[in-house]
Amino acid sequence: MDKNLSMQELLASFENYLINNLPQSKTFHPYFEEALGNMLKAGGKRFRPMLLLSVVKSNNNLLVSNSLPIAYGLEMLHTYSLIHDDLPSMDNADLRRGFETLHKKYDEVTAILVGDALNTEAFKQIVDSSLHNDIKIELVKCLSSNGGIDGMIIGQAIDCFFENKRLELNQLEYLHIHKTAKLIAASLKMGAIISEYDLNVQEKLYNFGIDIGLLFQIQDDIIDETQTEEEAGKTTQNDQNKNSFVNLLGLEGAINSAEELANKCENTLNELDSNLQNSLKELLLKYLYRHK
Repeated sequence: MDKNLSMQELLASFENYLINNLPQSKTFHPYFEEALGNMLKAGGKRFRPMLLLSVVKSNNNLLVSNSLPIAYGLEMLHTYSLIHDDLPSMDNADLRRGFETLHKKYDEVTAILVGDALNTEAFKQIVDSSLHNDIKIELVKCLSSNGGIDGMIIGQAIDCFFENKRLELNQLEYLHIHKTAKLIAASLKMGAIISEYDLNVQEKLYNFGIDIGLLFQIQDDIIDETQTEEEAGKTTQNDQNKNSFVNLLGLEGAINSAEELANKCENTLNELDSNLQNSLKELLLKYLYRHK
């Protein structure tokens, strides 16, 4: 692939790969295979796989094609988390990515099992890729850590347990760093691992991702408060009993916090080397102030 691929072309390559590699389940179940691909095909921003591919493109464009399965696995893991997050036992949401959630379209058992399937299939995408085994081991370690017990899972556990219980600001940040930010940080780090950036760059990108993820969560809380379901493409006005930045800081306070964090992220972006800057800016700048 050309190192000078635009973000639109890179996204199109990823979408084409996803559509041509939807998970299969050739059995006599009447709709399980359809359900496996349903939320993957529903779209979304593809933010996490695009972060990974943008980092790869910045340093070694020849590896972009070989990185598509890794980006796809990352999107699978993210999609599983959304499917489970929407379940009646958690957020009980009716809408995701502009479509009915899986438990609404099919049934709760199907939604649970599709989530389970995408979680495990994510790691199969990594191990079946054509990258060097040492790289694949590091990728599995990074994704399992940030998407698992020490990352997304404990964040979700805290989020659900402390619903209707007010958290302090530092606790709320801990919750969302783990539930949301760590997988975004992992996306950047995994791209750096594939590209064999040195450990200092990997760490800098990871910390940058934590800030981006926290910013995105504050922005999502603002969107939940200010947009309709049609505008947001998902269930909104659903955070009244949850620990959100809007509930803790007020809408104006949340907007101010988002502005400060967006400025910090933009400054960090400008401190990266020119190849990383150029590759990431087109993707990131349109999202840094997306609550406006």
